[in-house]
Amino acid sequence: MSVTERFLADDAATEALGAELAAAFRARPGGVVYLHGTLGAGKTTLVRGWLRALGVTGSIRSPTYTLIEPYSVDGRDWLHLDLYRLKSPDELEGLGLDDYPPSRCGWLVEWPECGAGYLPPPSLRIELRAADGGRIATVDTLDGGGWPTNAAPISHPT
Repeated sequence: MSVTERFLADDAATEALGAELAAAFRARPGGVVYLHGTLGAGKTTLVRGWLRALGVTGSIRSPTYTLIEPYSVDGRDWLHLDLYRLKSPDELEGLGLDDYPPSRCGWLVEWPECGAGYLPPPSLRIELRAADGGRIATVDTLDGGGWPTNAAPISHPT
């Protein structure tokens, strides 16, 4: 496990971090990424950068009302989940997630705490929080393999 923090001055920096993490994730057959943060913290912005880096060209928005938005890029499936509106983790059963096993698909999960007990464990956890006119991203590599942990040291504006 390794934890790295980075100051992100704006949305462009947040999308760039998403792109950097997507590049590291490409070599993996699948996996789960948990995205934590308050409303407006930048979770969907990071996911947008991630999916754009993979080649998604259409609209990328938070699936707040649909809960799940699937994408297919180069023969690989990606799920963007926003679980904020779940009333109970039981509601995940009806989403068809079994069709997208994380052993071969990428899952980008906003508000994973709303799906506690039903979601597979993450290989990467990202927390975004407001700080110094931008945001701080804390990247926690839980499985230890292949993440750019030294490439993203924290730096604050001077």
